[in-house]
Amino acid sequence: MEIKIETKKGIEMNVLVIAPHPDDEVLGCGGTILKHKYSGDKVHLCIVTKVYTPDWSEEYISRKSIEIVTSSEILGIEHTSFLDFPTVNLDTFPQKDLNNKIYRIVTETKPDIAYIPHGGDLHRDHRLVFEASLVALRPFSHNVKKILSYEVPSETEWGQSIKPFFPTVYVDISSTFSSKIDAMKAYKSELKEFPHPRSLETLEALARKRGSEINTSYAEAFQLIREIS
Repeated sequence: MEIKIETKKGIEMNVLVIAPHPDDEVLGCGGTILKHKYSGDKVHLCIVTKVYTPDWSEEYISRKSIEIVTSSEILGIEHTSFLDFPTVNLDTFPQKDLNNKIYRIVTETKPDIAYIPHGGDLHRDHRLVFEASLVALRPFSHNVKKILSYEVPSETEWGQSIKPFFPTVYVDISSTFSSKIDAMKAYKSELKEFPHPRSLETLEALARKRGSEINTSYAEAFQLIREIS
């Protein structure tokens, strides 16, 4: 199924992208975020974790902050919220704390569409954010009409034995792919050399593969979690 991201009758939509780590938003749905931007929608980004010393250097942390701003500007993200949980230590906090903080972001941004990580990703941070997002997005206190989970190279494919990712929704990003790559280039600290999954060559290969599945040049794939019409 291909989903067309269009603003209907001039009504802009609120879009919320929940990313366990900075760069997940680009890897998973950067091209789709740009399509929302060009449709006049408002995109809100929630980054759940952050790096810290001494595991990461002060220089790395400062550079990461600049990378986030630069990439977000390229994607046209309206606002970014930082929950500041420690990267790779998310499982040391009560799940309720994570649920409540993501719920607060949902109530503040009032999204029509939410993009969340895949529940079977290898990284436990991703799985915990997926579960907390579903709690925060329960359909009784907000107007979220669609929830989609995205795939993240180096996490989703390596977690296939946990829970396979089966695409049910595709977005043609042929018109926005080059800008997605520019946004990823901003994350210099996260880019790897080919054949690593987070290399630019592999990102293009994945987008071309997903595009071939719907007969277009480039695409991003998602799993539909829930849709209310």
